[in-house]
Amino acid sequence: MPAARAHGLLYALAGAAIGAAAARVAYAAFTRNRPADLSGRWTRKNHRGEPITLLEGPAFVAGASTAAALTPGLPGRLRLAALVAGAGSGALGAYDDLYGTTSSKGFKGHLTALARGEVTSGAVKILGIGATGLGAAALVSRGPVDTLVNGAAIAGAANLANLFDLRPGRAIKVGLLTGGPLLAASLFRGSPAAAALAAVPLGAAAALLPDDLGERAMLGDAGANSLGALLGLAAVTKLGRPGRYVLLGTVVALTAAAEKVSFTKVIAGNPVLNRLDMLGRRPVDPV
Repeated sequence: MPAARAHGLLYALAGAAIGAAAARVAYAAFTRNRPADLSGRWTRKNHRGEPITLLEGPAFVAGASTAAALTPGLPGRLRLAALVAGAGSGALGAYDDLYGTTSSKGFKGHLTALARGEVTSGAVKILGIGATGLGAAALVSRGPVDTLVNGAAIAGAANLANLFDLRPGRAIKVGLLTGGPLLAASLFRGSPAAAALAAVPLGAAAALLPDDLGERAMLGDAGANSLGALLGLAAVTKLGRPGRYVLLGTVVALTAAAEKVSFTKVIAGNPVLNRLDMLGRRPVDPV
């Protein structure tokens, strides 16, 4: 095995292990012996109408951020970019989790409200994640064009991941299915830093998947935004310019489609996607 691949594998294993361990420790700390008023602020009703905690999201952010800070093999600027993208988008997502309203929904809804002079929590999050995406991109990009493209891809991936967090385990499964090939490609092509970075959110997400599938917790905006941003950063770090353009176009197209089409209905109507979506979940309640 070439040295670069061997180093990449070791760095990836370390990143995944640190992310997983830190996420589990954070989740246990956040959910154990919480005051009732604090726990209530982080409780929502899921698609069944049952109470569920959003503290999985902050646990993911804490785990992934810890791994980004400690994982070997990450150059200083890439390490800082991961903290900006992951922790920054996670903090903005947490703000929307706590203070968001349902009066305006979707990317279009928040921007339309902003055009009317109404500043929603979602608009704050969208603009803030755009800023953190550009900030992270500026640390790893060459020139203004690459910074804009990479920043838009990172921010768009953060938003897109959140659009899948509507059923147990779905956002994490999407993250694993997209991040897994990225990790494999980084290892195969001997890109140790990209492999280490991709492994960080994958480890943290996989460690929290059982609680998500068990409908005890969900990522919420905090966790989903952070997961998407980190995978977006890993992708723009690994891909060449044509690949980054394809990534950005795909993210934009899916985000636009979500304004018109229900991903849940599309998944339910496709036997393969529905089987994957239901894997590990509680059966759907009979109508």
